Amino acid sequence: MLSSKYNWKLKQNNINGDAVNQLASELGLEPLVVKLMFERGYDDADKIKHYLNPDTSDLNDPFLMHDMQKAVDRIDTAIEKGEQITVYGDYDADGLTSTSILYETLVEMGADVRYYIPNRFKDGYGPNIKAFQKIIDSGTSLIVTVDNGVAGFDAIEEANKLDCNVIITDHHELPQKLPNAYAIVHAQLGKPTYPFQYLSGAGVAFKLATALMDEIPQDKLDLAAIGTVADLVSLTGENRALVQFGLNVIHLTVRPGLKALIKRAGIDLDQVDEQDIGFNIAPRLNALGRMGDANMGVDLLTTVDDDQANELAKKTEKKNDQRKLLVSSITDEAIEQASLPKNRDRETLLIVGKNWHTGVLGIAASRVKDKFHKPTVVVSIDDKNQTAKGSGRSVKGFDLFEALDGERDLMDAFGGHAMAVGLTVPAANLDKLAKQFEQSAANQQVDLTQKPTLKIDFKVTLDEIDQKLFQQIQTLSPFGTDNECPRFDVEPVTLTNVQAIGKSQDHLKFQLVGEHSRIPAIDFGMGETASEVSSLSANVNVAGTLNENEWKGHTNIQLMVDDLKVDGTVVLDKRTTRLTTSMFANDGTYIFFNSKLYQQLKTYVGPHSQALLASNVNKDISDGAVYIVDCPETLDEFKKLVNHLKNPKIILYLYKKNHILSLGMPERSQYAKLFKFVETNKNVKISDNIRSVAQHLQVPANVLVFMLQVFNELGFITIQNGILNGISNPDKQNLSTSPTYQLREEQLKVEDALFNVSPSDLVKIVNGIGN
Repeated sequence: MLSSKYNWKLKQNNINGDAVNQLASELGLEPLVVKLMFERGYDDADKIKHYLNPDTSDLNDPFLMHDMQKAVDRIDTAIEKGEQITVYGDYDADGLTSTSILYETLVEMGADVRYYIPNRFKDGYGPNIKAFQKIIDSGTSLIVTVDNGVAGFDAIEEANKLDCNVIITDHHELPQKLPNAYAIVHAQLGKPTYPFQYLSGAGVAFKLATALMDEIPQDKLDLAAIGTVADLVSLTGENRALVQFGLNVIHLTVRPGLKALIKRAGIDLDQVDEQDIGFNIAPRLNALGRMGDANMGVDLLTTVDDDQANELAKKTEKKNDQRKLLVSSITDEAIEQASLPKNRDRETLLIVGKNWHTGVLGIAASRVKDKFHKPTVVVSIDDKNQTAKGSGRSVKGFDLFEALDGERDLMDAFGGHAMAVGLTVPAANLDKLAKQFEQSAANQQVDLTQKPTLKIDFKVTLDEIDQKLFQQIQTLSPFGTDNECPRFDVEPVTLTNVQAIGKSQDHLKFQLVGEHSRIPAIDFGMGETASEVSSLSANVNVAGTLNENEWKGHTNIQLMVDDLKVDGTVVLDKRTTRLTTSMFANDGTYIFFNSKLYQQLKTYVGPHSQALLASNVNKDISDGAVYIVDCPETLDEFKKLVNHLKNPKIILYLYKKNHILSLGMPERSQYAKLFKFVETNKNVKISDNIRSVAQHLQVPANVLVFMLQVFNELGFITIQNGILNGISNPDKQNLSTSPTYQLREEQLKVEDALFNVSPSDLVKIVNGIGN
């Protein structure tokens, strides 16, 4: 099997096929789409119809939320009395949209309102005592937090002492002890609790705006949708309705800032979907907080001035470009560290850099975690104070918070949850923390060698995928957490036109070819595997989701690839005429045909690998990758070796410095010319005159050397001390009786079979031998 990234798991269900077909016919849907609805709990016609066509009834009464009435009354009073109100937000996309929603609402209601976005590096996350003091000193008597607050106990106590009321609106996990705020608007508080528990910060702010205005503020649904998608909350129930309605508003938005931002992202305004929010709009807003002051994000989302909007969008794009460069640079360095021998056998990774930008370390940790499938913490040491600050990301099943929570005595600051943490550590404690981090892997008894699971909804053939199926699947959108885009295992296809694409060749593009159809596919971030994937032949299974791609006015379906898998041995074509030490860096078994080459290069094989002579391979090898380093002398010895290889992956270097296939076997007329030459020329100092003799005979010098070896073996010539002489009246012999002649014939067969073929044909040859 190909070393796939994931453990594929096909969803098992006991869905009644007759019921599916009946509903499919009744609703005019594909049976496969109805099956998806059944799996997601929508198992009758009314539920399916309502799911596919949400309405305002899906938006719950905001006054069902804890302390909503109390919050509305206090804000109304502040507006009536002309009190100064400050909306205290957060520096990520959810926080910026939350702030914008409430700020706009209060402006429209005539409030004396301003907003404050904490600085990630100066203020940190959530209520900050110094920030609150500054806000209160400016004349604010009512602070309303959005997308934060429930963990701000100390800052809120300080505000109370200064006679400033604080209303919290938040959606984060509730602490054991709640702050003493004037009101806490939170979906998980109260008895009974609010009907839907999974709103984002923007969702809660939108509910407060609805309550304040006593109607649904439809012009703010666009911001609610962006915050909801950006924060990766459950896209079911009320959130699904908010995002679906919000996308419609985005398509018609009059917000100059949002339009300018979307244009900068290269997206058609009327085509924006949840994927565009998640991968294009939200990262640009998040970049502001990662790179410094995020207040500009609220300015961008709320401005009504076209010129200001364009300028702010331009600055935001620049910040995002800077963020991407930093992420790329730091991630490359972090991956290089993670690849070092000292980290190879570790189950956890603590990556340490110097003077890295701490705003992007969470992204770097996530990418390293994804590449190595290990819980990863990435920190940067500040040379000035010798303190390391950073972020950690975990894999499924490993509680990162629990792993490090017991080591608080080694850290100056620590917080987070099972999958992500933030921490500040004295540089002197890093080695001890790394040791304890590794010990925690043993304590939790989690098998970190297991691949993560990739859930597959259905197995399909390529011929089952068409425009109708794609369009009906889209009716289940918006897709996201708890409502994932259906993932298919496209059963055996052939891959063609494999190529790395993108500015840095980071991504992989290829065609899937089935019995009667073909569709393009793209695998993001896998450009480095282009050579490996191009070596795969037919019978490849591809897991992924369907998407629509528009290019030069043409629209077609494409597969967004999650993983590849192929039955049987994977053979990779890495044929070369030059060997380098880096070619022996990966773990595996390196097999040599040439004993001299084996002696020269076996020391370059790493400690987790082995080097073998092909002649010593007398039993099957089934573990790890096998590298066939050099070219065999005969096809028989190649076949004998391959028959012993039961490995999932065979890499063919087949090194040979000088190939003879293009020269072939000398013609009989060339042998005749040489024979005549040695008859008529005596005592030729051949060692000094090989090139001139070759030129005279009109053959390449290396071919002449071969011909002389054949003549010498057959007794036609003698060469002593570099002096060539012909033998008078030699016995007649067939050239093919010469061992050198026979060896060249065999070498030509080897080169013709192993080098005079395309990569795909070479793969077929090796698989044919193995079978």
